[in-house]
Amino acid sequence: MGHIADHESQDPVDVIRHSTAHLMAAAVLDLFPDAKYGVGPPVEDPPGFYYEFDLEHRLTDEDLPRIEARMREIVKANPQFEHLEVSQAEALRMFEELGQPYKLDLIRSKTGADGPVSLYRTGAFLDLCRGPHVGSARELKAFRLMKVAGSYWLGDERNPQLQRIWGTAWPTREELEQYLADLAEAEKRDHKRLGRELKLFALDERAGQGNVLWLPAGATIRRELERWIVDEELARGYQHVVTPHVAKLDLYRQSGHYPLYQESMYPPMRFENGEELELRPMNCPHHILVYQQELHSYRDLPLRIAEIGQNYRYEKSGELMGMVRVRSFALNDAHIFCTPEQLVDEIVGAIQLAQHFMSVLGVGDNWYRLSVGDVVISK
Repeated sequence: MGHIADHESQDPVDVIRHSTAHLMAAAVLDLFPDAKYGVGPPVEDPPGFYYEFDLEHRLTDEDLPRIEARMREIVKANPQFEHLEVSQAEALRMFEELGQPYKLDLIRSKTGADGPVSLYRTGAFLDLCRGPHVGSARELKAFRLMKVAGSYWLGDERNPQLQRIWGTAWPTREELEQYLADLAEAEKRDHKRLGRELKLFALDERAGQGNVLWLPAGATIRRELERWIVDEELARGYQHVVTPHVAKLDLYRQSGHYPLYQESMYPPMRFENGEELELRPMNCPHHILVYQQELHSYRDLPLRIAEIGQNYRYEKSGELMGMVRVRSFALNDAHIFCTPEQLVDEIVGAIQLAQHFMSVLGVGDNWYRLSVGDVVISK
């Protein structure tokens, strides 16, 4: 097995962002010596990095300039990013001395792994990491700390809650300034602000996180979009159905969703008579039931079953964001039953339908991924 550490992207921008995450963690440890640190990877969306901390001080956005100033002081001192490889026992000893329980947790979770433990040292800051990193801190010229948010250790709500600092880093100051200017421009069109000002929708804590209240104007827009979608799909041979928002939990066990997807599903509703009901996270099992209501000849195929169905997924609170990431949403979904000979034409037709919708709505830069499992497609 490989090294006990995380991250190994060779992308130059990823290297800069990952190195800046270490730089930020070093600054936080300088300012808050009691801080316990978790993980700090580069990320694509939003472009940048984050690092997680467990410390008594409740971080706010007002702390960010102070941390950023300390980062710049470290850059001036120009410590090297030094790569070390040690045994698991030595790594445990080092992080025990540093009083870093989350790093000990990561090392112990890999008990029995072969190979050395990969570490990086930046000045006094030591971290589990495969790297790679820049040579020294002076190569980190363009960064900005953006916000503070909550998170859970390893993304599990049963684990301790941590504080996550988000930042962004770029190869040049010009690229950083352009990114910040683009963010400011996007803020003017932020859907949460526009939704409030145009009275389209509301997000009210009393309704629960991630549950959108459609106001009259927004409901009108949604209704017109749904009518347009359904009419277009009917014209292309889709048959629309309406299925329940709940089903017996056994249905999701049979479909495989519950064993593999239960962490993103709401807890089952259990009743005294032993019945277990589940809010549906997707439409698939219901559409299979629709298909099974009668026997079908090959002459009936292709059969295109569609629905704008309400779905429910228990997204983690730290991942919720306006109407982009919610817990209750309408999914325009279809399941097509066809012969192997019809398969390619049906895939092409589905993509053309999606392209039509997005073209009318002015949504560009689209890409598609075909997941085929063990199916062989040829034509």
